[in-house]
Amino acid sequence: MARRGKGHEAPPFEKLGAFYLGRVYDPERDAVTSDLLLYDSKDLTTHGVCVGMTGSGKTGLCISLLEEAAIDGVPAIAIDPKGDLGNLLLTFPGLRASDFRFWIDEGEATRKGATADEYAALTAALWQRGLADWGQDRARIERLRAAADFTIYTPGSSAGLQLNLLRSFAAPPPELVEDADAFRERLTTAVSGLLALLGLDADPLQSREHILVSNVFDTAWRAGENLDLAMLIQQVQSPPFDRIGVMDLESFFPAKDRTALAMNLNNLLASPGFAAWMEGEPLEIPRLLWTDAGRPRVSILSIAHLSDAERMFFVTLLLNEVIGWMRSQSGTSSLRALLYMDEVFGFFPPVANPPSKTPMLTLLKQARAYGVGVLLATQNPVDLDYKGLSNAGTWFLGRLQTERDKMRVIEGLEGASATAGATFDRQRTERILAGLKSRVFLMNNVHEDEPILFHTRWAMSYLRGPLTRTQIQELMNERKAAEVPEASVPSAAAKRAATGRKVPKTSTTRPVVPPEVSEFFVTPVDTLPADTRRLYRPALLGTADLHFANAQAGVDTWETVSYLTVLATRQTGNVWSKAESLPEGEPAMDREPVEDVEFASLPAAAGRSKSYTSWEKAFKTYLYQSHTLTLWKCTSPKLTASVGESEADFRVRVREAAREGRDTAVEKLRKRYTPKLARLQDQIRRAEERMGREESQYGQQKMQTAISMGATVLGALFGRKLGSVGNVGRATTTMRGVGRAAREREDIARAKRRVEELHAKLADLEVEFEDETARLRDEADPELIEIKELPVRPRKSDITIRQVALAWLPFSVGEDGVAEAAF
Repeated sequence: MARRGKGHEAPPFEKLGAFYLGRVYDPERDAVTSDLLLYDSKDLTTHGVCVGMTGSGKTGLCISLLEEAAIDGVPAIAIDPKGDLGNLLLTFPGLRASDFRFWIDEGEATRKGATADEYAALTAALWQRGLADWGQDRARIERLRAAADFTIYTPGSSAGLQLNLLRSFAAPPPELVEDADAFRERLTTAVSGLLALLGLDADPLQSREHILVSNVFDTAWRAGENLDLAMLIQQVQSPPFDRIGVMDLESFFPAKDRTALAMNLNNLLASPGFAAWMEGEPLEIPRLLWTDAGRPRVSILSIAHLSDAERMFFVTLLLNEVIGWMRSQSGTSSLRALLYMDEVFGFFPPVANPPSKTPMLTLLKQARAYGVGVLLATQNPVDLDYKGLSNAGTWFLGRLQTERDKMRVIEGLEGASATAGATFDRQRTERILAGLKSRVFLMNNVHEDEPILFHTRWAMSYLRGPLTRTQIQELMNERKAAEVPEASVPSAAAKRAATGRKVPKTSTTRPVVPPEVSEFFVTPVDTLPADTRRLYRPALLGTADLHFANAQAGVDTWETVSYLTVLATRQTGNVWSKAESLPEGEPAMDREPVEDVEFASLPAAAGRSKSYTSWEKAFKTYLYQSHTLTLWKCTSPKLTASVGESEADFRVRVREAAREGRDTAVEKLRKRYTPKLARLQDQIRRAEERMGREESQYGQQKMQTAISMGATVLGALFGRKLGSVGNVGRATTTMRGVGRAAREREDIARAKRRVEELHAKLADLEVEFEDETARLRDEADPELIEIKELPVRPRKSDITIRQVALAWLPFSVGEDGVAEAAF
């Protein structure tokens, strides 16, 4: 539902859950009114379509909508086929000419007869005026930048951040595999996208290639096994099955032909250009929507540099990933996330059936239940499947190029209105569409009583047009430099214990330990650096089962933990004081050492069995005192993290719960105050009408009294007899009229006081409403929500020690005598 604020009341844009998109436009006066257009974010869960020719202002409107979503804390994935959406990173709170200088089009400056510096100054001044005209300032730009992380990804290119697509061949979650229809869609579209990348337009029912590869995927995914291209190539040559349908494999797809298909896949894998598809962050939807700290992210997926086949491949995989993630979420009526595609031309056509169409249609039909809004934009209305888009609840319609475009849009609007059970005025819509100007849009929202014509606001982002590769690199260089790969925990623990330390006396003889002592040898790496020798150093490996129970937090769980501590030659104090936790459990271990290895000295205590008994008791005490299960809790909204839920994931859940609670509270507030406001406004209207009538009656009475008095005076002055009966009667009548006029004045004063009283009541009610909304805004502000640690200690009586064993850790020792972990 769009909300319109009166300009003379000057309401803030930052209404709860509302997107400031512009102001209402009056076509009769050809002017922008003072009424603000505030679009309810919840309306976008029924999806949206934005249509407009080049120059209509379509990109500016959609970028403004993404800005509003970011300010409201709604993360977004924005697919960018043209390169325009990177403009979202061009936000300059200082609005200085130097901010714009690097980003302006110098060719445009030359055409305007200005130097680059002059044109940058003109652009800065233009943005200052434009923002001011629409009531926006530098503080709002700062708020936008602080609200979300803006990142440009360039799959298949190193210009921005890269995405590793191999994960998209990983087995989908079990809940999706169990959903037969969803699993079939995921399988079909994944294989279609891959084969399209090979240049094969493969029909899922007729193509041997599609059927074979689909069976390979089906077999692996149902077994919970991940695939990558190398494994796929092997399994195409030697499938893990010998029949397809009722036919044997050789009859259906001979080995010679399978080898040819495997060669095509191998050529793809061996191509230097394809290597870029296997580098970078994994294609994981949570990473695209949230930072590691749980902050909302606007991920711009720039695909302008890709070929048509590569675009189709990527978009299809991405949409499948969105569907898989979506189905793992709980239902919500609030807007949880936004998926936007800037130019959907070719991906959702009315007749053809490209790989991207099925997942797109699935999202339009099902995403609403999960709070995922889909917004599609195009300048080619004839290329959209309007039957599929009948699921879209909001249509933003800008200036169109041809009559055919208008008719297709009208067809889509009729379908959407019929699906929503809303009325549709075809003739009025046709008339409005025929006269639209640049940046003027008709919004047809099924949640509104009627369509609204509005002029888009000024975008806070600098709309400089498509970004070049160099400009994307400039924007992402700092982010790339911050990406530091993490070392594995076991190696890090070992290095902390050994780095910089020279190895004491060693021997090629394996130390002897009592038979009752468990002894293991951690599996070393296969190769060692040149000029190094292999060495085992003694350590203690402790493994235990811990029981964590806390009724208040709703926790009752068991956890198996493993700790490793290097044994010093001269052991003092608690042996576990410097133990390192192994998050992935026990390392791979052997019963016997490898050949050609040396052994560090074994502390005397480690050669006595009773030491392990005391170390086991010390290990139990150590675990009780130091090992806690750290959960997270929030008092408002009242939530506690589940076991295994990271702080970032919990913050995301808290944000979503706060937004959902806010939307529910706003709706209740609106229902509570709307009747009161309507009743007061009706009383004010009637009081003002009465005051108008009283003023009119007073005016008439005043005129009649003046006329009567004038006649009396004239008669007295020019009549034959001053004290005639007629003159006396007229004077009496005139005095009565004067009395009535005085009473009319009193009635007007009373009516004015009544109007003033009602306006005062309305003002008080509006202040009360604003106080309530401010309270809700503070409660839902993620920056003000306090999240605390909730440590849960294990039950000491339930701690079960599985083992405390002697573990020999493999190291490589260089000529300088310094040991480095080799496992």
